[in-house]
Amino acid sequence: METIIFTFLIMILMFKLNSRLAIENLALRQQLVVLKQSVRRPKIRKKDRFFWVILSRLWSGWENVLMFVQPETVIRWRKKGFKLYWKFKSQKPGRPSIDIKIQKIVKKMIKENPLWGAPLLHGELIKLGIEISERTVSNMIKRYKVGKPPSQTWRTFLKNHMNNTYAIDFFTVPTANFKLLYVFVVLWHERRKILHFNVTMNPTAQWTAQQIVEACPWNAEPKYLLRDRDGIYGKVFQRRIRNMGIEEVKTAPHSPWQNPYCERVIGSIRRDCLNHMIVLNENHLKAILSDYFEYYHRDRTHLGLLKDTPFERQVQSEPKNGILISLSRVGGLHHRYVWKEAA
Repeated sequence: METIIFTFLIMILMFKLNSRLAIENLALRQQLVVLKQSVRRPKIRKKDRFFWVILSRLWSGWENVLMFVQPETVIRWRKKGFKLYWKFKSQKPGRPSIDIKIQKIVKKMIKENPLWGAPLLHGELIKLGIEISERTVSNMIKRYKVGKPPSQTWRTFLKNHMNNTYAIDFFTVPTANFKLLYVFVVLWHERRKILHFNVTMNPTAQWTAQQIVEACPWNAEPKYLLRDRDGIYGKVFQRRIRNMGIEEVKTAPHSPWQNPYCERVIGSIRRDCLNHMIVLNENHLKAILSDYFEYYHRDRTHLGLLKDTPFERQVQSEPKNGILISLSRVGGLHHRYVWKEAA
């Protein structure tokens, strides 16, 4: 009998305790509802997210008591944490990353050698003492090379065909009486030689075609003739060039940089000579240019020729007791210096 009474008392105590917890839980939930109405979006910290992620995995009834966020939000937190965990774990093993310096070298080689494949690039890297697998080089080619292998660059084309390429261009020179003269120049790329020049007030396609004939003696025609898209090079000019067996190479519109050697020569003519002269007429301009081109070919050194002249000026050794002689060129604008033995 005492045991029954004791058990009954325990049941009453537990009922009161559960009722107390239920009432306390109800009061807390009512306050949360009021708080949710006053605060639209509560500030959730990382540890709060971590608590609900853990609780959702340990307790099946976690959704029934969740009030300040939606259950889908907790599920999204869990997925995000799962991704971060595997991302962190996957970084530890695997192949070591390629050094940034090696990546830059390979990228430079791919850009400068569009016709090379993985074996050639890998062989070049081996000769540089760079240890890298051919498979890695192949993957880098796929990453850095866009589309089909491009054709050779314009600069490469010019360098590869210097010995059989002529370049032509016009430039204007005003006279003392405000007339405009047109100077036509024919330049040989290989030695930067001015093969021909002429001056006129009224250039035509027929006149220009005749200048090419005069610039190219018998059996001395170039394979390529580089020019811009000026309207002066009309059908008469094009027909004459084609009959001579010369292939025209036209630069892109408004791209003087594609005819760099001729543009550089014209700039040198202006800076070294014409900017310091007053031209009277055609004959005067021809005389000035003839004098300048003599200096240009035999005396003036060129960066593109490794500080040599188009006519290959010989290096002169200083003689014993030698004196330096100054030779005037282009009316005293320039000079050539030579050694001479003292008398």
